[in-house]
Amino acid sequence: MNRTLQPGQRCEVWIASATGESTLVYASDEILLEAPNWTLDGGSLILNGDGKLWTLAVPEEESVPGNELVQVPLTGIPDLNNDHVLAPDGRDIYLSANDGHIYRAPLGGGQADRITDDDGSFHFLHGVSPDGGELAYVGIDGGNFTQPGRLMTIPAGGGATTRLDVDGHCDGPEYSPDGEWLYFNTEAFTEEPGHAQLARLHTSNGAPAERLLSSGTVDWFPHLSPDEALASYIRFPAGTVGHPADLAVDVVLVSTADWAAPLHTWPLFGGQGTLNVNSWSPDSTGFAYVAYPFSNSETSKD
Repeated sequence: MNRTLQPGQRCEVWIASATGESTLVYASDEILLEAPNWTLDGGSLILNGDGKLWTLAVPEEESVPGNELVQVPLTGIPDLNNDHVLAPDGRDIYLSANDGHIYRAPLGGGQADRITDDDGSFHFLHGVSPDGGELAYVGIDGGNFTQPGRLMTIPAGGGATTRLDVDGHCDGPEYSPDGEWLYFNTEAFTEEPGHAQLARLHTSNGAPAERLLSSGTVDWFPHLSPDEALASYIRFPAGTVGHPADLAVDVVLVSTADWAAPLHTWPLFGGQGTLNVNSWSPDSTGFAYVAYPFSNSETSKD
C-alpha cells in the first residue's frame, strides 16, 4: 500500500548544505513524498508519492515553499515504492514497484520496461554502477520481510543475478562514484537484532566487507557525494529494528575520511522515506531529505 500522511502530519522537503544550513523547499499536508533524487542538471528533485513519480523544481534562491509538483507520466508499471535511482546518463530512471520488480523508464515519462524476472524474490533497487552496466539491489526471498535482505546485482538490461557474500540483514547497496565500492548497511557485525551499521564492499577483489564506524545507534543508507569527499546517512535510535517511519531520527553529514566524526546533524521526525536513496546535488554542495512532523511534535523543524 502507498503511504499517506496521518491526521495532523505534514511532509517537508528540505535541502541541506554541506556547510550545515538547511532550506525548506516544499511542504504539504496532502501528499506524502519520499526519497529524493537530484537530476544531473541540478534543477529538480525526483520523488515518489501516492505510488507515482514526481518532479519538484529546486529554487534558485531562498523562497517561501510553494513549488509545484509535476507528475512524471509513466505507463506499464504498478505503484512505486521509495527505491528509485537515475541512470548515469540522466535521461532514464530505474524504479522499484510494489509488485517486487525493478523497471527502467524515461525520466521525462513514457513506457516502463521490467528488468527483473519472477525468481521468487522481491527486488529493491538502490544502486546503479557509474558505467550504467549493473544494478545493485536488495533481494527478499518470497517477499517475506521476516527474512534477511541479501545484497544482489543484476545487469542493467536484465539477466542472471549475483548474490554478494555478506552475512546478516543488509540494505541500501550503492556504488561509489568511482565504481570501486558498494556502500550499504548491515547487521553482519552484531548479534543484536536490528543493529545495522555502515559498511562497504569492494566490487572486484572479493575481500570481506569493511565496517565504516562502530556506533551504539542504528545507522542506515550511506550516500556518498559525487566528489566522494562527504557522505550522508540516517541514524535511528538504539534498539530500532528495520527502518520504520515516524521516529525521532538524525540525518548525519560526515567526511568520508572520518565517518565517526559528524560534521553536521539534522534532528527530525521521519525515518522511512527520509533518505532512502542518494539525494546529493551534482556539484556536491548539498543534499535533499524529507521530514514528516506532526503539528504538535517537538521534533518539527524550526
